[in-house]
Amino acid sequence: MLDILLTDEQRALRDAARTFAREVPRQLLLDMDADKVRYPRAYIEQLAVRQLLGIRFPKEFGGRGLNWEYEVLALEEIGVLGASLACLFSLPSIVGEALNVFGTREQKDKWLRPVLEGKRTVAEALTEPRGGSDFFGATTRATRDGNAYILNGQKRFIVGAEGADYFFVYARTGDEPRALSAFIVERSPQVEVQHVYGLMGTRGGGTGRVYFRDARVPIENRIGRENGAGDIFNQMMIPERMTSAAGALGLARAAIEIAARYADQRRAFGQKIREFEGVSFQIAESVTRLDAARALVHYTARAIDAKDQPGRVRRLVSESKKVVTQTAWDVVNAAMQVLGGIGYTNVYPIERMLRDARLMMIWTGTNEIMNLVIQHEYYKELLATPPSARNVELDAVNAETEGEKVYG
Repeated sequence: MLDILLTDEQRALRDAARTFAREVPRQLLLDMDADKVRYPRAYIEQLAVRQLLGIRFPKEFGGRGLNWEYEVLALEEIGVLGASLACLFSLPSIVGEALNVFGTREQKDKWLRPVLEGKRTVAEALTEPRGGSDFFGATTRATRDGNAYILNGQKRFIVGAEGADYFFVYARTGDEPRALSAFIVERSPQVEVQHVYGLMGTRGGGTGRVYFRDARVPIENRIGRENGAGDIFNQMMIPERMTSAAGALGLARAAIEIAARYADQRRAFGQKIREFEGVSFQIAESVTRLDAARALVHYTARAIDAKDQPGRVRRLVSESKKVVTQTAWDVVNAAMQVLGGIGYTNVYPIERMLRDARLMMIWTGTNEIMNLVIQHEYYKELLATPPSARNVELDAVNAETEGEKVYG
């Protein structure tokens, strides 16, 4: 984001996140990618020390009381560290959204505050082996037993699972298709985490499978009303997808900076390779698309903060996630093309960025699901209102010719 468009307070937060990202040890990134570190708890604790967790949440619970315009600035800076560290940075924002919007004061004190203070860690248990994007097809079940629920089932692809002190879990509490409820589930012997995945990228974030075997969950751990998790899910898709979009900006920005600096140094056929159109146009296209994607993210952040129409916000959030993650993939690919063969090695981090970027088009709802949401919300808004400016359809010579406009 151009400095001229930022307030002094926004610039200060952006710079604080940028400074933090610079100070993260290089060896941590290397060890995470090599699966030598499976959950970097100290990293999360340091974010809390800098008060960079829960930027949007009230100060009384450890946040900064800011908004999405600030959070996406910080996320882009953290995004240069790669998908795993950006995702771990985002989990307090994602789970915190449910607690902040739907939780009671007691629940916020018990679970939100310690997470923002870095004293406890959290993971979101959403995806199931048969589920994927089919959220309401969840089979994990919570059965009422007096003043508690008995939870059985399993979740997979849970980022942060290995190090989480508690899980935010969606489970079926009725027989109707949308009868799901949301719970905070503390780690216990009845909550088993297995590290079972050899991931192509996005390593070191503690991704695992979680089994719930007769886990007893007190009724006060339920967030919101019974069978009301659909509303919570819809709300949480805002931070789920916005954090993915903003983090992807940082990853792509870092990749194209590496490629551009390389192109200014590498010489072939007697000149710098940046002087060849085949290279310089790759840089130009990447920078242009990245600037456009960033503008969409900040526009969407403002729409969320302004509490625009829910359907329009849902569309813009989906557009942001889709456009930025696709752009990040294309930009990192272009960066590798500029570097040539050396970009395909671990001499440069481009190959790791490419592996990270691939997942971004899948998680938090595939980009195909984003298309589904975008067109649905667009049609709903379009068909409920007259043309936005003028009825341009009539601006044709034969627009009103009888019998020509036949639709069925």
